[in-house]
Amino acid sequence: MMNCLEFRRLKLADPRRLPEEARSHANGCAGCLAFARSMDESEAALERALAVAVPEGLADRILLRQSGQRRAGWKALALAASIVLAVAAGVIAMNWDDDSGNQARLAIEHVLDEPQSLTTRYNADPERFAEIVRELGGSVREPIGSVRYIKRCPVEQGSGWHVVFETPQGLATLILVPDRPITTASTASLGRWTARVEPIRGGYYALVTDSAESNSAANKLIKQRIGWQT
Repeated sequence: MMNCLEFRRLKLADPRRLPEEARSHANGCAGCLAFARSMDESEAALERALAVAVPEGLADRILLRQSGQRRAGWKALALAASIVLAVAAGVIAMNWDDDSGNQARLAIEHVLDEPQSLTTRYNADPERFAEIVRELGGSVREPIGSVRYIKRCPVEQGSGWHVVFETPQGLATLILVPDRPITTASTASLGRWTARVEPIRGGYYALVTDSAESNSAANKLIKQRIGWQT
């Protein structure tokens, strides 16, 4: 039978076309239905952003301007094309080389794959959280908020910790990943969800919240109240 992970992979791969089994699963799963609606909203927003009307007669005006200056015009177009290609190549290379952006997206998917973490209390022990932070080379200076959920979870090439805590802006998920060093911070978004990845000693943490504003506030809180050895 279809499970939540398979449904979300299918939805991410082709948001517009889902097999009947996947649609049936979403109709009976509140978490996947919300995920599908967020994806549909994101697709619709992207379509609206790209639907830019071309002014009438623009092509004719461009061609007219080129008359009498054809050689210079072609040189300018060639230069512009080369710049665009160079920039595009740089962006593609950056995206391939920058794992942290992919890790931010994976963190959102991880939270969506475990919707129960946002609705249940499990191993909600602040002392255990402080102990985990110490194991990763950090120290909790002040409580980050009421800890609701702590669970060891599989992450890339190993395991990490999935922590949910309360903030003044709502629930925040902190995923602690050891032994996977990164050098730069990054962010990603999916629907209403925002994730931020930050390097720590020997690994990184990923912070996931339901808005960019709450993510920024929660990340500031973490930086103020948790110290990481360098």
